[in-house]
Parts: sequence; C-alpha cells; structure tokens
Amino acid sequence: MSGQASSNGDVLMYLLAIFIPPIPVFLKAGCGADFLINILLCLLGWIPGVIHAWYVISKRDPATYT
Repeated sequence: MSGQASSNGDVLMYLLAIFIPPIPVFLKAGCGADFLINILLCLLGWIPGVIHAWYVISKRDPATYT
C-alpha cells in the first residue's frame, strides 16, 4: 500500500477535533506547546483551534505511538 493511510483512531480524532479541539491535541502531543497553542487558538475562535488540531493530528506519525 503506497501513501499514508489514516488509522481508525485518527478518523475519530479528526471528528473529536471538530467539537472539542484541545482534547485530540492533548492525546496526540501531550501537555506541551501544541496543547497550549491550541487552547489559545480556541479562545480566539473555534475555527483556528480546529485547523490547528487537524494539523497536529496529521503531522504526528501514528507508528510512534503505542
């Protein structure tokens, strides 16, 4: 299979990011800079928080997480 395929977990993360963006960011990146940035973006507006959450979900390699 060529290319990157999203796992079922990532699909659920994308859906969760639509409703509560900081939760998937916390689950993927932990309590670090990405999480704090996402909270600030959510305070500025819901859409920037969702976009950032989708970015964090897509940039993390699912093979490195158990």
